[in-house]
Amino acid sequence: GQRLLRTSGQLGLAKDGTVPKGVFDQAMICFDNIRAILREGAMDVHDICHLSAFVTDRSDMAGYMQARDLVLKDLPDAALPSSTLMIVSGFTRAEFKVEIEVWAAKSAPT
Repeated sequence: GQRLLRTSGQLGLAKDGTVPKGVFDQAMICFDNIRAILREGAMDVHDICHLSAFVTDRSDMAGYMQARDLVLKDLPDAALPSSTLMIVSGFTRAEFKVEIEVWAAKSAPT
């Protein structure tokens, strides 16, 4: 009885085509894109059931986790999504430091 929504990986590419240098700023762009996709599916961050993130260096983990925690701060601990964080060798452009994708689920209308 759930509707599922899955995003493709979101990168930290700003609307003006620039890529911020910092992981936190890139991750916030990713999450802004994810929120927009969720809205299109009549969902929000409360409906995220799994989050996968990819960073290019161990030192990038802190900036990503700071952004993730900020975005999910209003969720009670019991409602936090499962998550996976992987370190990868890189993305299509060297300036990208983080990529985030989510699965979301919401009760189907009856």
